[in-house]
Amino acid sequence: MDTRKVQVTGGSTFTVSIPKEWATDSGVEAGTEVAFYPDGDSLLLSPRGDDEVVEGTLDIGDLHGRDLTRAVVTMYVSGFDVIRLETGQVTAEQRRSVRDATQGLVGLEVVEETGEHVVLQDLLDSGQLSVHNAVTRMRLIATTMLADAVRALIEDDDDLAADVIERDDDVDRLWFMVSRVFRSTLRNPGAAAEIGLGREACFDYHSSARQLERIADHSAKIATIALDLGTVPEDVGAGLDALHEDAIAVVERSMDAFLEEDSSRATRLANQAREDVEAIDEHTRNADERIRNLDDAHQAQFLGLVIDSLSRTADYGGNIAETALQKAAPRP
Repeated sequence: MDTRKVQVTGGSTFTVSIPKEWATDSGVEAGTEVAFYPDGDSLLLSPRGDDEVVEGTLDIGDLHGRDLTRAVVTMYVSGFDVIRLETGQVTAEQRRSVRDATQGLVGLEVVEETGEHVVLQDLLDSGQLSVHNAVTRMRLIATTMLADAVRALIEDDDDLAADVIERDDDVDRLWFMVSRVFRSTLRNPGAAAEIGLGREACFDYHSSARQLERIADHSAKIATIALDLGTVPEDVGAGLDALHEDAIAVVERSMDAFLEEDSSRATRLANQAREDVEAIDEHTRNADERIRNLDDAHQAQFLGLVIDSLSRTADYGGNIAETALQKAAPRP
């Protein structure tokens, strides 16, 4: 840690020097303008203006299909505003993979294409992004997906199951956006000021969004199983429905706690959600016992995976409750 003593110049102006080594490494010299951002009791200094465009270049010569799609998503989440993809000759298959990636990312568009490169740019103003709205939207989609996935399984509704699987893309799109904003706030303090959330709050939203994204993944998993299985025995379906109701109640109560502004009420809700997670074990055991008696081993195996997904959903809700407790706790 390097310390500096605050000086007073001109009788009223506070001044402090900055470490020369840091200034040199950051390209700061005499006449350079720097930006200051209040962050609670701290004051953050950035050598870069808010309007600076972050550009990145990636050689995609050896990248194809999902590998190329993941690479684009990674650069987007990492916070690049302009992504330049280069190779000797961009193939038609690579262009399709790039377009598939952009369709799953909020604000990212193809702005330039040649035979040797494709340029992508985030056209969405960061000030227009609302992490709060994104997470509340994720909550609605994920919880609805889970309810529909269980109903599709119990009622043997393949159309509904297919629809649940498609909706997973909507949750992923919001999750990538939240991740991008969160990483931007870590790298650039101006990003946090622009969206109106502190970096600690962004971390809490990011943590909760991750749990919701996992719930959506398990919903899609249950829906996939629903497509493969036939009719579920009535008593087993009743057990799964009861387990689902308990699991989703934990998630809803945890999210209520996380979004609650009153710290005492948030703490009560979060603690109740944590207690409810423990109570779910009984329903899990009951559901397990019912599938053990099934004659069809294949069906029993896949229904066991459904039970596991519902149990994990409750655990993810418990994780959100933990975040809510930390958010509501007094600040040091």
